[in-house]
Amino acid sequence: MAAQGCKIGFVAKRLEGTDGVSLETRKWVDVLTELGHECYFFAGASDWEPERTMIVPEAHFEHPRVLAVNDALFVRRERPPAVSAEVGALRALLHDALREFIKKYSIDLLIVENALAIPMNVPLGLALTGLIAETGIPTIAHHHDFVWERTRYALNAAEDFLRAAFPPVMTGIHNVVINSYAATELARRTGMRSTVIPNVMNFEVPHDGADKYAADLRVELGVPEDHLLVVQPTRIVPRKRIELAVMFVKWLEVPATLVISHHGGDEGHDYERFIRRLADTLAVPVIFGGERFAPVRGRTEDGRKVYSLGDAYHAADLVTYPSLIEGFGNAFVEAIYHRKPVVMSRYAIYQTDIMPKGFQVIEFDDYISDSSVKRAREWLADPEHRREMADRNYDLGKKYFSYSVLRRRLEVLIDHLLGRLY
Repeated sequence: MAAQGCKIGFVAKRLEGTDGVSLETRKWVDVLTELGHECYFFAGASDWEPERTMIVPEAHFEHPRVLAVNDALFVRRERPPAVSAEVGALRALLHDALREFIKKYSIDLLIVENALAIPMNVPLGLALTGLIAETGIPTIAHHHDFVWERTRYALNAAEDFLRAAFPPVMTGIHNVVINSYAATELARRTGMRSTVIPNVMNFEVPHDGADKYAADLRVELGVPEDHLLVVQPTRIVPRKRIELAVMFVKWLEVPATLVISHHGGDEGHDYERFIRRLADTLAVPVIFGGERFAPVRGRTEDGRKVYSLGDAYHAADLVTYPSLIEGFGNAFVEAIYHRKPVVMSRYAIYQTDIMPKGFQVIEFDDYISDSSVKRAREWLADPEHRREMADRNYDLGKKYFSYSVLRRRLEVLIDHLLGRLY
């Protein structure tokens, strides 16, 4: 029997927009609300209801003080005393804000979204670790990717901070990871066990298709009527290897436009400039659509339509997903849910946690092969095969990556943490 009426506080650096952590948080909130819990939010930026949210700018990884700290911590081996003092000051500020958050909303349980896994905001991780130790509040640390998975953190002057909080080794924290490799590495590196909960979609409720609102999506974005619409549904960061999507569209040798649905900027803007130059050089039409897509529909500041990510998938003829590294594969699950053919790389977690389940996709390894392009052309020319493939993939998604999977695992986990298993 599920514990009812709990007040759950989500803590993250950012809870807005279309990044994977924010999107997956929405799914957890959907399921937890259905189970009878109340959810509240602490973040540096948020698009949740203001009455349920505490925004503390210093929690965001793009806050100027946090950026300055990171610039000092991850470029050398020595740490100036002034940097240590600034980390301490930010930690104290965030610690007090977290205490206020818990008190204001009478929080029973914390769910920390990636803030104890990847050190994009070191003071926030340290503040959380101290607060959890002091209060003993039951905590789920939902880890999407770890510090050891990112080469940009290899050179650092923060080993003490990383050992303390990324992730912390504490009996009061239950770790949740999104793939089996992460569970193995977490155990090997820290001795801690974890629960694997994959990324999910609500396969029990099929997408209802196009409607009047999204009927003009192609026109609004400027996609020519005679072009295929290829969607790259990821942030613009180097590990997504969007250059391969650009090349793929070029080598299809049919009129096609690539739409990138997310913003860049999380890791600087050099990579986005590279993609723009490459697209211009290859004469591939690319639309950078980050301003036009969000988790839910709306309007831009100048009044233009904002479409949901579901609208983007529904309009797509094909989805590209050529990532080098993924924590799991949110875009893969989304594409399967929306019944679209996917051209994707066999990144490590796909090979271990997804591929053995039997999905039908167009795969490649380090580069776009001629056979991958040929297979894509064949699929695009055969609607009946696409329908059969989409139905099979959808059934597998419902079996392995549905809300019912998430619901079962969260129900048991929360009852255990709150001591209500009986």
